[in-house]
Amino acid sequence: MIYQGKQKIWSDYQKDMPEDGWFYARSCIRQNFFPASEKYFLTICRDVLGKDIIDNEHHTTCGGISYHSDTIPQETAMTIVARQFSIMTECGCRNIVPSCITSFGNYTEILETWREFPELEARIREMLWKSCRREFEKPEYVAHASDLMYKWRNEIAERARYRLVDKETGEPIRVVEHIGCHYSKMFPHKGIGGAEYPCVLSGMINSWGGEMVDYPERRHCCGFGFRQYLVKANRGYSISNTHKKFESMEPYHPDMIITNCPGCPYFLDRWQYVIAEMEGRTYGRDGFGIPVFTYEEVAGLVMGYDPWDLGLQLHQVAVEPLLDKIGVEYDPKAKYLGLNRKDIMKPELPKGLRCF
Repeated sequence: MIYQGKQKIWSDYQKDMPEDGWFYARSCIRQNFFPASEKYFLTICRDVLGKDIIDNEHHTTCGGISYHSDTIPQETAMTIVARQFSIMTECGCRNIVPSCITSFGNYTEILETWREFPELEARIREMLWKSCRREFEKPEYVAHASDLMYKWRNEIAERARYRLVDKETGEPIRVVEHIGCHYSKMFPHKGIGGAEYPCVLSGMINSWGGEMVDYPERRHCCGFGFRQYLVKANRGYSISNTHKKFESMEPYHPDMIITNCPGCPYFLDRWQYVIAEMEGRTYGRDGFGIPVFTYEEVAGLVMGYDPWDLGLQLHQVAVEPLLDKIGVEYDPKAKYLGLNRKDIMKPELPKGLRCF
Protein backbone atom coordinates (compact mmCIF):
# COMPACT_ATOMS: atom_id res chain seq x y z
CA MET A 1 0.00 0.00 0.00
CA ILE A 2 2.84 2.40 0.88
CA TYR A 3 4.57 1.55 -2.41
CA GLN A 4 1.36 2.13 -4.37
CA GLY A 5 0.85 5.47 -2.62
CA LYS A 6 4.36 6.60 -3.54
CA GLN A 7 3.82 5.52 -7.12
CA LYS A 8 0.63 7.58 -7.24
CA ILE A 9 2.44 10.63 -5.84
CA TRP A 10 5.26 10.07 -8.33
CA SER A 11 2.88 9.86 -11.30
CA ASP A 12 1.20 13.11 -10.28
CA TYR A 13 4.47 15.03 -10.51
CA GLN A 14 5.74 14.05 -13.94
CA LYS A 15 6.41 16.55 -16.70
CA ASP A 16 5.58 15.98 -20.35
CA MET A 17 8.08 18.46 -21.74
CA PRO A 18 8.38 19.46 -25.41
CA GLU A 19 11.47 18.37 -27.29
CA ASP A 20 12.10 21.67 -29.06
CA GLY A 21 11.08 25.31 -29.37
CA TRP A 22 12.91 26.50 -26.24
CA PHE A 23 14.02 30.05 -25.42
CA TYR A 24 16.94 29.96 -22.97
CA ALA A 25 17.03 32.65 -20.27
CA ARG A 26 20.43 32.94 -18.63
CA SER A 27 20.99 33.68 -14.96
CA CYS A 28 22.23 37.09 -13.83
CA ILE A 29 24.70 35.58 -11.32
CA ARG A 30 25.68 32.10 -12.50
CA GLN A 31 28.07 33.40 -15.15
CA ASN A 32 30.05 35.13 -12.41
CA PHE A 33 30.21 32.12 -10.09
CA PHE A 34 30.44 29.17 -12.49
CA PRO A 35 30.93 30.76 -15.92
CA ALA A 36 31.09 27.61 -18.06
CA SER A 37 27.91 25.93 -16.79
CA GLU A 38 25.50 27.73 -19.10
CA LYS A 39 27.88 27.45 -22.05
CA TYR A 40 28.10 23.68 -21.66
CA PHE A 41 24.36 23.32 -21.14
CA LEU A 42 23.94 24.82 -24.61
CA THR A 43 26.89 22.87 -26.02
CA ILE A 44 25.53 19.55 -24.81
CA CYS A 45 21.86 20.18 -25.61
CA ARG A 46 22.27 21.96 -28.96
CA ASP A 47 25.54 20.76 -30.45
CA VAL A 48 25.66 17.19 -29.09
CA LEU A 49 22.00 16.24 -28.70
CA GLY A 50 20.71 18.43 -31.53
CA LYS A 51 17.94 20.15 -29.56
CA ASP A 52 16.35 23.42 -30.68
CA ILE A 53 17.26 25.97 -27.97
CA ILE A 54 17.65 29.67 -28.78
CA ASP A 55 19.95 31.94 -26.79
CA ASN A 56 19.43 35.68 -27.31
CA GLU A 57 21.75 38.46 -26.16
CA HIS A 58 18.96 40.99 -25.56
CA HIS A 59 17.32 39.40 -22.53
CA THR A 60 18.08 40.65 -19.03
CA THR A 61 17.78 39.62 -15.41
CA CYS A 62 14.26 38.55 -14.43
CA GLY A 63 14.33 40.82 -11.39
CA GLY A 64 13.81 37.88 -9.05
CA ILE A 65 16.62 38.69 -6.61
CA SER A 66 15.38 42.27 -6.20
CA TYR A 67 11.79 41.10 -5.85
CA HIS A 68 12.57 38.49 -3.20
CA SER A 69 14.80 40.99 -1.39
CA ASP A 70 11.94 43.51 -1.24
CA THR A 71 13.76 46.18 -3.24
CA ILE A 72 11.31 46.28 -6.17
CA PRO A 73 7.53 45.71 -6.21
CA GLN A 74 6.04 42.68 -7.90
CA GLU A 75 4.61 44.79 -10.74
CA THR A 76 8.12 45.88 -11.70
CA ALA A 77 9.33 42.27 -11.75
CA MET A 78 6.29 41.35 -13.85
CA THR A 79 7.11 44.03 -16.41
CA ILE A 80 10.71 42.85 -16.64
CA VAL A 81 9.49 39.27 -17.19
CA ALA A 82 6.93 40.46 -19.75
CA ARG A 83 9.83 41.93 -21.71
CA GLN A 84 11.59 38.54 -21.52
CA PHE A 85 8.45 36.92 -22.92
CA SER A 86 8.38 39.48 -25.73
CA ILE A 87 11.92 38.53 -26.78
CA MET A 88 10.93 34.86 -26.64
CA THR A 89 7.97 35.70 -28.89
CA GLU A 90 10.20 37.61 -31.35
CA CYS A 91 12.50 34.58 -31.57
CA GLY A 92 9.58 32.38 -32.57
CA CYS A 93 9.77 30.20 -29.46
CA ARG A 94 6.80 28.75 -27.61
CA ASN A 95 8.56 27.54 -24.46
CA ILE A 96 10.95 29.16 -22.00
CA VAL A 97 13.72 27.45 -20.05
CA PRO A 98 15.46 29.58 -17.41
CA SER A 99 18.91 28.70 -16.12
CA CYS A 100 18.10 30.10 -12.68
CA ILE A 101 15.87 28.44 -10.07
CA THR A 102 14.64 31.82 -8.84
CA SER A 103 13.76 32.80 -12.41
CA PHE A 104 11.86 29.53 -12.74
CA GLY A 105 9.92 30.31 -9.57
CA ASN A 106 9.45 33.93 -10.62
CA TYR A 107 8.05 33.06 -14.08
CA THR A 108 5.78 30.42 -12.55
CA GLU A 109 4.48 32.76 -9.86
CA ILE A 110 3.78 35.51 -12.39
CA LEU A 111 1.94 33.24 -14.80
CA GLU A 112 -0.11 31.74 -11.97
CA THR A 113 -0.93 35.25 -10.71
CA TRP A 114 -2.02 36.40 -14.17
CA ARG A 115 -4.22 33.33 -14.48
CA GLU A 116 -6.00 34.26 -11.25
CA PHE A 117 -6.01 38.02 -11.91
CA PRO A 118 -6.26 38.70 -15.67
CA GLU A 119 -6.81 42.41 -15.01
CA LEU A 120 -3.25 42.55 -13.60
CA GLU A 121 -1.88 40.90 -16.75
CA ALA A 122 -3.69 43.57 -18.82
CA ARG A 123 -2.09 46.28 -16.70
CA ILE A 124 1.39 44.78 -17.16
CA ARG A 125 0.85 44.59 -20.92
CA GLU A 126 -0.03 48.28 -20.89
CA MET A 127 3.05 49.12 -18.78
CA LEU A 128 5.31 47.14 -21.12
CA TRP A 129 3.92 48.92 -24.17
CA LYS A 130 4.32 52.36 -22.59
CA SER A 131 7.86 51.64 -21.43
CA CYS A 132 9.36 49.99 -24.51
CA ARG A 133 6.64 49.46 -27.15
CA ARG A 134 6.70 45.70 -26.83
CA GLU A 135 4.05 42.97 -26.89
CA PHE A 136 4.25 39.29 -25.99
CA GLU A 137 2.69 35.86 -26.01
CA LYS A 138 2.80 33.88 -22.81
CA PRO A 139 4.95 30.72 -22.96
CA GLU A 140 3.12 27.47 -23.50
CA TYR A 141 5.56 25.69 -21.22
CA VAL A 142 8.04 26.74 -18.53
CA ALA A 143 10.77 24.28 -17.53
CA HIS A 144 13.96 24.69 -15.57
CA ALA A 145 17.18 23.85 -17.40
CA SER A 146 17.77 20.93 -15.04
CA ASP A 147 14.41 19.52 -16.16
CA LEU A 148 15.68 19.29 -19.73
CA MET A 149 18.96 17.71 -18.72
CA TYR A 150 16.96 15.21 -16.66
CA LYS A 151 14.73 14.56 -19.68
CA TRP A 152 17.76 13.84 -21.86
CA ARG A 153 19.90 12.17 -19.16
CA ASN A 154 19.89 8.77 -20.87
CA GLU A 155 20.94 10.30 -24.19
CA ILE A 156 23.88 11.86 -22.34
CA ALA A 157 24.67 8.51 -20.71
CA GLU A 158 24.82 6.86 -24.14
CA ARG A 159 27.50 9.35 -25.20
CA ALA A 160 29.41 9.36 -21.90
CA ARG A 161 33.16 8.85 -21.78
CA TYR A 162 33.22 8.40 -18.01
CA ARG A 163 30.79 7.06 -15.46
CA LEU A 164 30.40 8.17 -11.85
CA VAL A 165 32.23 5.09 -10.65
CA ASP A 166 35.41 4.55 -8.63
CA LYS A 167 37.95 3.41 -11.22
CA GLU A 168 39.77 1.24 -8.65
CA THR A 169 36.89 -0.56 -6.96
CA GLY A 170 34.08 -0.30 -9.52
CA GLU A 171 31.80 1.05 -6.78
CA PRO A 172 29.45 3.96 -7.56
CA ILE A 173 30.53 7.45 -6.54
CA ARG A 174 28.57 8.53 -3.46
CA VAL A 175 26.61 11.69 -4.24
CA VAL A 176 24.42 13.97 -2.14
CA GLU A 177 22.06 16.39 -3.83
CA HIS A 178 20.75 19.82 -3.03
CA ILE A 179 17.59 21.01 -4.78
CA GLY A 180 17.11 24.78 -4.96
CA CYS A 181 14.21 25.92 -2.76
CA HIS A 182 12.48 27.83 -5.58
CA TYR A 183 12.42 24.72 -7.76
CA SER A 184 9.72 22.73 -6.00
CA LYS A 185 8.86 24.34 -2.67
CA MET A 186 7.02 27.34 -4.14
CA PHE A 187 4.89 25.34 -6.60
CA PRO A 188 5.39 21.61 -5.90
CA HIS A 189 3.36 20.52 -8.93
CA LYS A 190 5.83 22.31 -11.22
CA GLY A 191 8.87 20.27 -10.12
CA ILE A 192 9.67 16.69 -11.15
CA GLY A 193 8.71 14.65 -8.10
CA GLY A 194 7.21 17.60 -6.22
CA ALA A 195 8.56 18.96 -2.94
CA GLU A 196 8.85 15.58 -1.19
CA TYR A 197 10.36 13.37 -3.91
CA PRO A 198 12.19 15.67 -6.37
CA CYS A 199 14.37 13.44 -8.52
CA VAL A 200 15.58 15.89 -11.13
CA LEU A 201 19.16 15.51 -9.85
CA SER A 202 19.05 11.98 -8.47
CA GLY A 203 17.73 10.80 -11.84
CA MET A 204 20.81 12.19 -13.58
CA ILE A 205 23.18 10.68 -11.02
CA ASN A 206 21.61 7.22 -11.28
CA SER A 207 21.73 7.33 -15.09
CA TRP A 208 25.39 8.31 -15.05
CA GLY A 209 26.47 5.53 -12.69
CA GLY A 210 26.53 7.20 -9.28
CA GLU A 211 24.73 6.40 -6.04
CA MET A 212 22.45 9.02 -4.50
CA VAL A 213 22.86 9.07 -0.72
CA ASP A 214 20.08 10.30 1.56
CA TYR A 215 20.84 12.49 4.58
CA PRO A 216 18.61 14.13 7.23
CA GLU A 217 18.88 17.75 6.05
CA ARG A 218 18.54 16.91 2.36
CA ARG A 219 15.72 19.44 1.87
CA HIS A 220 17.15 22.13 4.12
CA CYS A 221 17.98 25.54 2.59
CA CYS A 222 21.58 26.02 1.42
CA GLY A 223 21.79 29.22 3.47
CA PHE A 224 21.49 31.87 0.74
CA GLY A 225 17.93 32.91 1.55
CA PHE A 226 18.41 36.31 -0.17
CA ARG A 227 18.11 38.62 2.85
CA GLN A 228 19.98 36.07 4.96
CA TYR A 229 23.09 36.90 2.94
CA LEU A 230 22.44 40.17 1.10
CA VAL A 231 22.02 42.04 4.39
CA LYS A 232 25.49 41.84 5.93
CA ALA A 233 24.21 41.70 9.51
CA ASN A 234 22.21 38.56 8.65
CA ARG A 235 25.07 36.46 7.26
CA GLY A 236 25.37 34.46 10.45
CA TYR A 237 21.99 32.95 9.54
CA SER A 238 23.35 32.06 6.11
CA ILE A 239 26.44 30.22 7.29
CA SER A 240 24.56 28.48 10.12
CA ASN A 241 22.11 27.01 7.58
CA THR A 242 24.96 25.74 5.44
CA HIS A 243 26.84 24.42 8.47
CA LYS A 244 23.75 22.43 9.44
CA LYS A 245 23.68 20.74 6.04
CA PHE A 246 27.37 19.80 6.17
CA GLU A 247 27.07 18.37 9.66
CA SER A 248 24.11 16.30 8.43
CA MET A 249 25.77 14.88 5.31
CA GLU A 250 29.31 14.36 6.63
CA PRO A 251 28.65 11.00 8.41
CA TYR A 252 27.56 9.49 5.08
CA HIS A 253 30.97 10.23 3.49
CA PRO A 254 29.79 11.69 0.17
CA ASP A 255 32.30 12.08 -2.64
CA MET A 256 30.50 15.07 -4.14
CA ILE A 257 27.49 17.39 -3.97
CA ILE A 258 25.32 18.18 -7.01
CA THR A 259 23.02 21.23 -7.17
CA ASN A 260 20.61 22.89 -9.61
CA CYS A 261 20.50 26.51 -8.38
CA PRO A 262 22.90 29.44 -9.00
CA GLY A 263 23.26 30.43 -5.36
CA CYS A 264 23.34 26.95 -3.81
CA PRO A 265 26.64 25.71 -5.28
CA TYR A 266 28.24 29.06 -4.51
CA PHE A 267 27.36 28.93 -0.80
CA LEU A 268 27.91 25.20 -0.37
CA ASP A 269 31.33 25.67 -1.97
CA ARG A 270 32.50 28.97 -0.42
CA TRP A 271 31.17 28.44 3.08
CA GLN A 272 33.31 25.31 3.39
CA TYR A 273 36.35 27.58 3.19
CA VAL A 274 34.84 29.98 5.74
CA ILE A 275 33.99 27.18 8.20
CA ALA A 276 37.52 25.79 7.83
CA GLU A 277 38.98 29.21 8.62
CA MET A 278 36.59 29.82 11.53
CA GLU A 279 36.59 26.41 13.17
CA GLY A 280 39.32 24.36 11.50
CA ARG A 281 36.53 21.97 10.40
CA THR A 282 36.52 20.22 7.04
CA TYR A 283 34.00 17.71 5.72
CA GLY A 284 35.82 15.72 3.06
CA ARG A 285 38.59 13.18 3.48
CA ASP A 286 42.17 14.08 4.46
CA GLY A 287 41.46 17.76 5.09
CA PHE A 288 39.70 18.39 1.79
CA GLY A 289 36.17 19.67 1.44
CA ILE A 290 33.29 17.96 -0.35
CA PRO A 291 33.44 19.23 -3.96
CA VAL A 292 30.27 20.93 -5.17
CA PHE A 293 29.09 20.78 -8.79
CA THR A 294 26.37 22.17 -10.97
CA TYR A 295 24.48 19.53 -12.95
CA GLU A 296 25.95 20.93 -16.20
CA GLU A 297 29.47 20.46 -14.84
CA VAL A 298 28.69 16.84 -13.92
CA ALA A 299 27.24 16.23 -17.38
CA GLY A 300 30.35 17.78 -18.92
CA LEU A 301 32.64 15.59 -16.84
CA VAL A 302 30.94 12.33 -17.79
CA MET A 303 31.01 13.40 -21.43
CA GLY A 304 34.75 13.94 -21.24
CA TYR A 305 35.16 17.70 -21.46
CA ASP A 306 38.32 19.16 -19.96
CA PRO A 307 37.67 20.05 -16.29
CA TRP A 308 39.37 23.43 -16.69
CA ASP A 309 37.25 24.26 -19.74
CA LEU A 310 34.26 23.48 -17.50
CA GLY A 311 35.55 26.12 -15.06
CA LEU A 312 36.24 23.78 -12.16
CA GLN A 313 39.35 25.77 -11.21
CA LEU A 314 37.00 28.51 -9.98
CA HIS A 315 35.64 26.29 -7.22
CA GLN A 316 36.92 27.00 -3.72
CA VAL A 317 36.85 23.29 -2.77
CA ALA A 318 39.38 21.17 -4.66
CA VAL A 319 37.87 18.89 -7.30
CA GLU A 320 41.00 16.85 -8.04
CA PRO A 321 40.34 14.04 -5.51
CA LEU A 322 37.04 13.29 -7.24
CA LEU A 323 38.55 13.55 -10.73
CA ASP A 324 41.27 11.11 -9.73
CA LYS A 325 38.77 8.70 -8.19
CA ILE A 326 36.70 8.59 -11.39
CA GLY A 327 39.76 8.56 -13.63
CA VAL A 328 39.10 11.83 -15.44
CA GLU A 329 42.13 12.95 -17.42
CA TYR A 330 43.36 16.49 -16.78
CA ASP A 331 46.56 18.53 -16.84
CA PRO A 332 47.39 19.85 -13.34
CA LYS A 333 49.69 22.48 -14.83
CA ALA A 334 46.87 23.94 -16.93
CA LYS A 335 44.56 24.63 -13.98
CA TYR A 336 45.37 28.32 -13.70
CA LEU A 337 46.16 29.12 -17.31
CA GLY A 338 43.99 31.69 -19.04
CA LEU A 339 43.05 32.17 -22.69
CA ASN A 340 45.67 30.92 -25.14
CA ARG A 341 47.30 29.19 -22.16
CA LYS A 342 48.46 32.51 -20.75
CA ASP A 343 49.85 32.31 -17.21
CA ILE A 344 47.42 34.26 -15.01
CA MET A 345 49.22 33.22 -11.80
CA LYS A 346 48.21 30.77 -9.11
CA PRO A 347 46.00 32.20 -6.38
CA GLU A 348 46.97 32.16 -2.73
CA LEU A 349 45.63 28.93 -1.24
CA PRO A 350 43.73 28.70 2.06
CA LYS A 351 45.43 27.29 5.13
CA GLY A 352 42.53 25.44 6.72
CA LEU A 353 41.14 23.72 3.64
CA ARG A 354 43.41 21.55 1.46
CA CYS A 355 43.61 22.67 -2.16
CA PHE A 356 45.90 22.27 -5.14
